[in-house]
Amino acid sequence: MKPRALAEISAPEFDLARTLHSGQIFHAMPSGAGWQVLVDGIALAVEQQGEILHVPARHEALARRYFALDHPLESIYASFPTDPFSRAALDSCRGLRILRQPLWECLGTFITSPMKQVAHIRQMSLSLRARFGRPVPGALIQAYPAPEVLAAASEDDLRACGLGFRAKSLRLAAAEIAAGRLDLAALREQPTTEVREALCRLPGVGRKVANCVLLFAYERLDAVPVDVWIARILQAMRRRKGTLEELERFSARRFGAYAGYVQQYLFHHARMTRSLPA
Repeated sequence: MKPRALAEISAPEFDLARTLHSGQIFHAMPSGAGWQVLVDGIALAVEQQGEILHVPARHEALARRYFALDHPLESIYASFPTDPFSRAALDSCRGLRILRQPLWECLGTFITSPMKQVAHIRQMSLSLRARFGRPVPGALIQAYPAPEVLAAASEDDLRACGLGFRAKSLRLAAAEIAAGRLDLAALREQPTTEVREALCRLPGVGRKVANCVLLFAYERLDAVPVDVWIARILQAMRRRKGTLEELERFSARRFGAYAGYVQQYLFHHARMTRSLPA
């Protein structure tokens, strides 16, 4: 097969590997000197050299959008708190960007995430793709299964992909989407509170999963998914425990309009260093 022509795009303040390994997506595959991801049915191979990304020709716009190269990182960095832990997270995670993920893939993946570490979520994602996904030309893995495919699968078949109790929730949520009872695309135009409420009516979706989808798919950059790591961080900063909603309100006050970015840096830094605020 003739090698595909490559194009160069400018990517200042971007770290490809750090972004792909920050717990946002779970399917990136090593490819040459870089990585391959699947975006809207397209295999996107990306290599980084300094502030330049090498991507397949004619996929430049797709890469810029998916990797959110238009996000104003200078303004985002300026909004970071000045406490030592937040500054350490900023220093260690510079170039990490919040991706723009496909709606159903993001929702389905995070429905399978409760009580699982990143490596386990990746295993489930790859197993679902291998068993139920469709082939994509030039891709190293298959596409994330469509809602109608997962809705038609048996719970036992989904459990065979390592989902455990999450199999029932994923299958029922897929059925809701496949039947058109919830239009994920139409939610783009709705206020954040209404989108969260709509998502939380789906099986297997609580506030944490809904906030993941708000941040990583609907680009609500103030959304803060509170998992175990973030709860520990926020409680340490707050100097006392709190409910999930209390911690969300605290993060909104402390981190502002880009709270989702701040929490992602805090999450990745804490996970990599196994540390918490003093």
